[in-house]
Amino acid sequence: MRYLTVRIDPRENGGIHPVGGRLTAAPAISREAIHSVELLDDGTILLFAEGSGDRDRYEAITADSPHVIDALVSGTDPWFAVSQFEPSDETRRLLELRRESNVSVELPIRVEDDGALRATFMGNDADIQALYRTVEAGSTLSFDVVETGSYDPADAPLARRLTRRQRDVVEAAVELGYYAAPREATLEDVADRVGIAASTAGEHLRKAEARVFTTLIR
Repeated sequence: MRYLTVRIDPRENGGIHPVGGRLTAAPAISREAIHSVELLDDGTILLFAEGSGDRDRYEAITADSPHVIDALVSGTDPWFAVSQFEPSDETRRLLELRRESNVSVELPIRVEDDGALRATFMGNDADIQALYRTVEAGSTLSFDVVETGSYDPADAPLARRLTRRQRDVVEAAVELGYYAAPREATLEDVADRVGIAASTAGEHLRKAEARVFTTLIR
């Protein structure tokens, strides 16, 4: 079995979720991952997603959208949201293609800081190539190949669990010796290397560590 990891950039046309752009633009909300997305028989989409930050703001944005039929949010930080909404024609077609093909999607699908999705597809070479060509030819979304190779769920790279920004911060921390014993760099050093505030670097490291440790113990 092979895998293909792609970065799907939805910024130009709103993305998978009809309010995805507004959620990404809200500074108090961090969209973390999509744990399930299904096309229902009535043509609507049922999405199970994970987020952190201002839950009230998330609920207000989804409630304000005429495309969101219903939404339920549970938990504190992180919190989880189930929403049913009317998709764009393109989003509906993407899910129809996934349903019709022999290609599977590795879950969760990670949401990067800029709203882009990082998704990994699994299947044989012919099926993956056929799906990719079909999607790329008929889509206004931007699909960038991140990596491909032989897929083994037992040793899938932990890096696929992280957003691009989280990987950048973790790589800087490792290179500078932040995780060395004794520690050779401070959080400020890591932040300076990446070009962000120390508090932001700390938040990215905490989230990355939580994802890696959760993967290891499951």
